[in-house]
Amino acid sequence: MMLSSIRKKAAVLLLVLFMFVACAGVALASSEHASHAEAKGWAKTDTFRVVNFAVLACALFFLLRKPVANGLNSRIATIRQELETLEARKEEARKELEAYKERLAALDKEAEEIIADYRRQGEAAKARIIESAKAAAAKIEEQAKRNIENEFESAKQKLRVEIFEKALARAEDLVREKITLDDQGRLVDEYLEKVVL
Repeated sequence: MMLSSIRKKAAVLLLVLFMFVACAGVALASSEHASHAEAKGWAKTDTFRVVNFAVLACALFFLLRKPVANGLNSRIATIRQELETLEARKEEARKELEAYKERLAALDKEAEEIIADYRRQGEAAKARIIESAKAAAAKIEEQAKRNIENEFESAKQKLRVEIFEKALARAEDLVREKITLDDQGRLVDEYLEKVVL
């Protein structure tokens, strides 16, 4: 269909060109004749020229009316289609721009959320570290108290043993000083009676 349309247009163009050349030849021939003759106003050849031009114009109009209209209509349709395509691409580009804006906003929001999450994690880690340090300090304090109490009890025990040993030594010294041989014999007899019974 496209090839036949191109052939028709070429045929019409050749016909128009032929008619133009023919009219130009007639016009040149009559102008040479007119140059030899005197100008009298409206001549018989002028009428032929006007009629020739009118016939040529009408022939061109009737011959080129459909091809020119079809060509213009196809050009209008092509322009409309291109405009629709461009509008669709414009709308698609606008949607992509909106999508990129949303992604950018989402990235900003996500970055803020990540920062907030890291801050929360940092605060939680700080709280855990403080709590762990407090627990460790309490354990150390409790251990220190137990160690002090143990040392205090150990010192008390040593002091008691030392006091007991000194008291025993003192009592032994007193018994040696105060006990006589008769007392000693009597104590041995009492002990033997207790053991035997």
